[in-house]
Amino acid sequence: MQTFSLKGDYIQMIQLLKALNWVEHGAMAQWAVEEGLVKYNGEVDLRKRLKVKKGDQVEFNGQLVKVV
Repeated sequence: MQTFSLKGDYIQMIQLLKALNWVEHGAMAQWAVEEGLVKYNGEVDLRKRLKVKKGDQVEFNGQLVKVV
């Protein structure tokens, strides 16, 4: 599992996917979320603008990150 250091209160889900280089561009991040390919704290969440905060975990394509 990798970690992502948050600089602020939150980061939107699609921005996090781009920041981690898990997707090539924003449209791909939106598609991945819409298709239910992203898990937020162990559950599929379809909100593209979801506010990911410290302590949360995000999983996509076999990769897991903890936001710290």
